[in-house]
Amino acid sequence: MIQELFFWVLAVTSVVAALGVVGVQDIFRAALLLVLNFLAVAGLFVLLNAEFLAVVQVLIYVGAISVLIIFAVLLTRDVAQGNPSNRLRLPAFLGAGLLFVALTYAIVRTSWVEIPPESLARAEEVFASTPQWLAGLLMKEWALPFEAASVLLLAAVIGAVVLIRERQQ
Repeated sequence: MIQELFFWVLAVTSVVAALGVVGVQDIFRAALLLVLNFLAVAGLFVLLNAEFLAVVQVLIYVGAISVLIIFAVLLTRDVAQGNPSNRLRLPAFLGAGLLFVALTYAIVRTSWVEIPPESLARAEEVFASTPQWLAGLLMKEWALPFEAASVLLLAAVIGAVVLIRERQQ
């Protein structure tokens, strides 16, 4: 019962935050709502017993991507002006609504089959070793590309700061 309550709280929070991201005029508030959405999705991962994905969600999306977006927003001029409305807003909402209807129809019309317990036990064995396998790949075979990507992101942030400082002087 309590797990179902947490699910609905996180699901509603995620959907409301996502709608707020696309609907709010202030870019900074949209970025903060995006952080809230990322946190709610991480909570849903925890409810699904996917703790590794929840930690990755918090570290990568909440910790890195959101900070980068907020950093870029704060360095952008005319943030107080907000997002200007454009003529594609109505078609975008219409497309999103049609996608929602199509996904809802597909979910309702699908005949969901329950997984037998013996298959579920085998899947738990496979997924229990997945974080160790992934960590081994990142720390051994893919360590250099992983670090190169972080250096590239750092260089991009430093370049953005340099460009903004040159424009302000």
